[in-house]
Amino acid sequence: MLTSAPQKVLIVGAGPSGTACAATLHRLGHEVTVVDKATFPRDKCCGDGLTTNALRILDELDFDRGRVPDWHECSTIQLRAPRGQLIDTHLPNDSGIFGAIAPRQQLDHALVQHCRDLGITIHEGAAFVSIPQNNASGVSVEIDGHGTFHVDFVVAADGMWSPIRKALGLSTPGYLGEMHSFRQYIGNVTGSATQTLHIWFDKDLLPGYAWSFPLPNNRANFGFCILRTKDHSVQFMNDTWRDLLTRPHIVEALGTDFVPEDRHTAWPIPARIDSAVRSSGRVLFVGDAVCATDMLTGEGIGQALETGIAAAHAIDEGATPADIRARYSHTVDKTLLADHRMSRTLSTMMSSPLVARAVLALVNTNNWTRTNFARWMFEDEPRAVIFTPRRWHRKFLKRPGAYQQ
Repeated sequence: MLTSAPQKVLIVGAGPSGTACAATLHRLGHEVTVVDKATFPRDKCCGDGLTTNALRILDELDFDRGRVPDWHECSTIQLRAPRGQLIDTHLPNDSGIFGAIAPRQQLDHALVQHCRDLGITIHEGAAFVSIPQNNASGVSVEIDGHGTFHVDFVVAADGMWSPIRKALGLSTPGYLGEMHSFRQYIGNVTGSATQTLHIWFDKDLLPGYAWSFPLPNNRANFGFCILRTKDHSVQFMNDTWRDLLTRPHIVEALGTDFVPEDRHTAWPIPARIDSAVRSSGRVLFVGDAVCATDMLTGEGIGQALETGIAAAHAIDEGATPADIRARYSHTVDKTLLADHRMSRTLSTMMSSPLVARAVLALVNTNNWTRTNFARWMFEDEPRAVIFTPRRWHRKFLKRPGAYQQ
């Protein structure tokens, strides 16, 4: 509900965080313009996985999943422990969707189209140039090919390297993210990876993992995520990448005749929501620009959507720029901070192969532990829900998934 005069908001970046923010602000009655330096559809290096949390948010935004041609719902999961033990588990498949794979090239394009259908103006191929004003009077942003926008607030959804953050002098020199990932699409998949989501906790990747996420037409999104440390050099990561596709358990899952498509891509993953700059003056940072990624899995689409929506509500409900900044930061703390700390602790623990084996052995105790671990891993419940009583509820791990209709 609009509680004050409509605000003019410029959103820089049309990924999930930017489009979620735009759709929410539009629904709340504000004047929104979105700009992005890319022209859609454009590829985005990503694992393409959608957790239960991300799916529920997309559903609440009335996003039509039918707009994503290669949308693939998945409920069958196989985990492989460091010593090779296999753990077969699954997500519920009778009460909505709990897990899906959506190629980011298609998903982000569909989100842009969703916003346009709502009447939101989106300028593509429009790069950020400068931010000459950001003070009590307002904020001005120069956009290539579109001149200068004079608005009430700016939402920076412009990625980990955030040109807006850099222009404001808020970037951290030398920052390369907490994790690093490689990804490549694989064709002619004939093994179990055609339908099963595989996660391999190989010893040399811990606390990271390798994955294969199934896609239609015998394809898969294959990759690995690894913690960025002094022991994991670029050469180590490149060598590991080349080696992974020769490992017998991975070849068995993909099938011996699998075909890598195009080239592999790599990207850094920012995961420090506890210390990242969240705002400055009339600018709010969301998504990768505020380093909102799960430290345990490297997944970030759900977190991107949450921060975009939080920024929208802060702008709608706040009385002054200072109040809006405080409201946004409070929501981020309430929604993500405890989970981030829990994920960081678990990531540290999973660095030990012994601990990783013990945890996965516990997961494999019985069908209840296997099923509910899968639901927890896919963010059906918040990571740190057990330590945050305010989030306890009677339907713990019993809620339906998304898109029930």
